[in-house]
Amino acid sequence: MIKSTSASYSILMRVELNNRPGMLGKVVSAIGKAGGNMGAVDIVGFKGNCIIRDVVVHAADHDMMEGILAAVRQIAGAAVIDFADRTFMAHMGGKIEVKSKIPLSSRDDLAMAYTPGVARVCEAIHADPERAHDLTIKKNCIAIVSDGTAVLGLGDIGPKAAMPVMEGKALLFKNFGGVDAFPICLDTKVPDEIVETVRRIAPGFGGINLEDISAPRCFEVETRLKEILDIPVFHDDQHGTAVVILAGLLNALKITGKDIGEILVVVNGLGAAGVAAINLLRAAGVRRFIGCDRKGILYRGRKENMNPIKEKLALETNEEQIKGDVFRALKGADLFLGVSEGNLLHAAHVKKMAKDPIVFAMANPTPEIMPEEAAKYVRIMATGRSDYPNQINNVLCFPGLFRGVLDCHAREISRQMLLAAARAIAASVETEQLMEDYIIPSVFNLKVQENVAAAVREVAVTTGLARDVHEFSLF
Repeated sequence: MIKSTSASYSILMRVELNNRPGMLGKVVSAIGKAGGNMGAVDIVGFKGNCIIRDVVVHAADHDMMEGILAAVRQIAGAAVIDFADRTFMAHMGGKIEVKSKIPLSSRDDLAMAYTPGVARVCEAIHADPERAHDLTIKKNCIAIVSDGTAVLGLGDIGPKAAMPVMEGKALLFKNFGGVDAFPICLDTKVPDEIVETVRRIAPGFGGINLEDISAPRCFEVETRLKEILDIPVFHDDQHGTAVVILAGLLNALKITGKDIGEILVVVNGLGAAGVAAINLLRAAGVRRFIGCDRKGILYRGRKENMNPIKEKLALETNEEQIKGDVFRALKGADLFLGVSEGNLLHAAHVKKMAKDPIVFAMANPTPEIMPEEAAKYVRIMATGRSDYPNQINNVLCFPGLFRGVLDCHAREISRQMLLAAARAIAASVETEQLMEDYIIPSVFNLKVQENVAAAVREVAVTTGLARDVHEFSLF
């Protein structure tokens, strides 16, 4: 099977080519035979009878990158002067920075921004702590907190290695929601220590976004922080994923004509995302679930690979008490929801599902079943990848969600807010646009974030969770 290339595995090559007809064509041909896709080509200079060009090439993996370089080096009359991994270049020195919002070019500026003027602001906050929301960065600032134990598909890689992901998350918060976010990676896996650390730093933030903390500890950390803090606490791996899943399902059901209360949902993977998805889909009206993990179908009385969360789910799902593996569970299922491992299913498995089946295969980077294999039997297909239609991407949720709660100084993020966010995302796909390959809006459609923020604010205000009630704008 032909490997899909991506900018995430792209290289910038500086090549020196003899200045004669056909040399660039030879380079392009060699790159193509090695599996790469050409990007931009620029002339950067001349050296004697040679042309120096910068060539961008997209590959599928590290091995292909090496193969492309080797192929170009073998061309007579061509030399690779230098090369760089473009992804690593993008991360050099980190991806975010702090910028001043006010000028600092005169004594007056200094007197107001710092001493002596700043003392008056401090006194005002001391007299009324709630004013910190308006008079400090707290008004538009959240902490992205991780212990590095469940980073993407990499697992427990530790706090230092988790930093690039948290920086990336901060970048998304700013670009898509106008929210200032600071990555905070903690050198501890102990729930008590995580909770206590976040409690102590909370005064400087308007909200807490928990990220990439492994299950089941993530459930405990979130629950305890919600109990002790008066600012929103949100675990994106749980609730952000669940919100976008629900949004996609709502639109998929419009196409298939199925009733949300009648469908059978099979969830494979009972970590943070899987459990949260079950809980939110149930709140939205789904009544029939079968949960599966590495040990197979979850049922009452199962002893292997259990924890308190799974024990509770076992009582609430799989009414018929079916036993066996995920392939058994798929018989007659309307939705397969995969948050597990790649290449788990084959066409023969999804063939057993109900009429007009819906498959959300969200394992990254390789889905539980590739869209090409599922296409013949699946009515609607979604993945977590950007190179296929219907990407289930958390970025559709969390920037707008926090934009909404920060704007109204909300005390918490409620289940009603999550449901409202999901419906807002789904509604961002116009009825006339809705089709099998377009149930989820583009992450670059900023109207989505506006819609989510507005929906969340409305719920916060109507349910009494908002401290500030006035007119709002996105930024």
